[in-house]
Amino acid sequence: FSLLQERLRYTLLSLLLLHGADSFYVPGVAPINFYRIDPVEIKAVKLTSSRTQLPYEYYSLPFCQPAKITYKAENLGEVLRGDRIVNTPFQVSMNVEKKCEVLCNLPNKPVILTVEQSKLIAERIREDYYVHLIADNLPVATRLEFYSNREEEEKKKEKDVQFEHGYRLGFMDGNKFYLHNHLSFILYYHREEVEENQEPTYRVVRFEVIPQSIKLEDLKADEKSMCTLPEASAPQEIDPTKENQLLFTYSVHWEESDIKWASRWDTYLTMSDVQIHWFSIINSVVVVFFLSGILSMIIIRTLRKDIANYNKEDDIEDTMEESGWKLVHGDVFRPPQYPMILSSLLGSGIQLFCMILIVIFVAMLGMLSPSSRGALMTTACFLFMFMGIFGGFFAGRLYRTLKGHRWKKGAFCTATLYPGVVFGICFVLNCFIWGKHSSGAVGSWSGVVWRIQGRVALLCMWFGISLPLVYLGYYFGFRKQPYDNPVRTNQIPRQIPEQRWYMNKFVGILMAGILPFGAMFIELFFIFSAIWENQFYYLFGFLFLVFIILVVSCSQISIVMVYFQLCAEDYRWWWRTFLVSGGSAFYVLIYAVFYFVNKLDIVEFIPSLLYFGYTALMVLSFWLLTGTIGFYAAYMFVRKIYAAVKID
Repeated sequence: FSLLQERLRYTLLSLLLLHGADSFYVPGVAPINFYRIDPVEIKAVKLTSSRTQLPYEYYSLPFCQPAKITYKAENLGEVLRGDRIVNTPFQVSMNVEKKCEVLCNLPNKPVILTVEQSKLIAERIREDYYVHLIADNLPVATRLEFYSNREEEEKKKEKDVQFEHGYRLGFMDGNKFYLHNHLSFILYYHREEVEENQEPTYRVVRFEVIPQSIKLEDLKADEKSMCTLPEASAPQEIDPTKENQLLFTYSVHWEESDIKWASRWDTYLTMSDVQIHWFSIINSVVVVFFLSGILSMIIIRTLRKDIANYNKEDDIEDTMEESGWKLVHGDVFRPPQYPMILSSLLGSGIQLFCMILIVIFVAMLGMLSPSSRGALMTTACFLFMFMGIFGGFFAGRLYRTLKGHRWKKGAFCTATLYPGVVFGICFVLNCFIWGKHSSGAVGSWSGVVWRIQGRVALLCMWFGISLPLVYLGYYFGFRKQPYDNPVRTNQIPRQIPEQRWYMNKFVGILMAGILPFGAMFIELFFIFSAIWENQFYYLFGFLFLVFIILVVSCSQISIVMVYFQLCAEDYRWWWRTFLVSGGSAFYVLIYAVFYFVNKLDIVEFIPSLLYFGYTALMVLSFWLLTGTIGFYAAYMFVRKIYAAVKID
């Protein structure tokens, strides 16, 4: 089994890291060759904290600024993530060492922080903020070394190495605040193979930093802004009750590395041990397919027996006396209440399904790697808009099948119901983020014009792309022949017998949600870590596999639940199937609360509001997705079984 596991592991790993091949580069992310002394620009991205979930732009704190501040043009994904990529005054040249250099101001004129600025820095240190820089589009990381256990420490003295994104702004000791005012950059380069007469070229393959806090008096600097680092020094304290004087300094060290450019992201993408991840995924696959197989065998054998009994002409009288799903054949396709809302929600579910399927598949091929900053979110937003034509088509056809007539109103409901809820929640959350002056607010650029443009851009995508496409799809779906139901519907509804307690819809939601949630809860932990703890998520091959298992398990559970409901002579299955199939969303909500309590250190009101606001959007979207999958599986199943029996 271990040999099989290793082979499976390396096979999937080669698929997951397909973009790591030397001959394949992500479009728009080609390698940059540097000659010696060429400038390597250090840019700042943002400040982040897992305690507040509020990103801030780099110059929201009084760091040293260049003569001219230039912001990089951002795509939609970067805006939604709160990235504000901006230039910095760090002067770094390829393969040129710098022992210690003052970043801004002369040594005899240190940076003076006002009381307001000192308070702000102290607050950010208390909130455990990290600073994120990039060099050649490679994010900076802090090396963490530790012994895995005491036995190894005694025997080999070998340390385990992990990296965390960015570097800590500072640290606290008791009630005192200390700022990391000296950065020791360690950049690794790979020497490219060139012909004998050509000048060698280099590529940046790793970017590390060692942050230090050094007191102003211990930094010995000359008039040329060069400085000498002391062997031992007191840290630079930031007193929030008064003005503070300090120097921002940095040093640069280059090292040659065997890592090739195509593999340079491996350091960032393997920041934790994935053995447990692999083992859990394989277990989930085995358990879910095993349970799905058992359910399929049971229901297929039962159905064959039912259909055989119902089709025996000589046992018609006995059959009529029995209870079973055939007895509700005259009511099983009776249109439900609120058919317009049901078809609209299912249309949005189709949009989500198509968008998620395409995004995961493309990301699995390496086309949406973390090096393409913001590409994943940008692609997801645009795909959701363009998938509106499929959502409208399926919603329109189902609405006509359910005897609906007002197709224009139905199309408007499909185009605005789910997106309107998402937009409303995001707008409220953005108002709170703007109040905190965070860069995570959509359109929170400096100046009113940029704010208006950011918000108008999202509205234009909604009303200019999604809405017309939904109307177009709805029009063709409504004009198409409705789904052919195999039996006619009686004019008078059949009386529904009293149901047992376990047929209650809330019990059904709890029962139906366990299996799909069990297939994905391990993956959910990694996704939550990527969202709320600023980690990279890259295992899209696993995610694609989990998504397929989720589709299979939702379909199986939905079919089983609708079969039991029809056997209990309850033909009101339309809404119930949609609700029950999305039962795993309830467990996602419970898991989100558990994650908040046990994994995150959030205590303030606004960060908590942001967490549960965005979690509500995730749960709603997941409910629409799984509910839609289960509904269409159940609908095909019901049509199939009633087409297989003889109805007088």
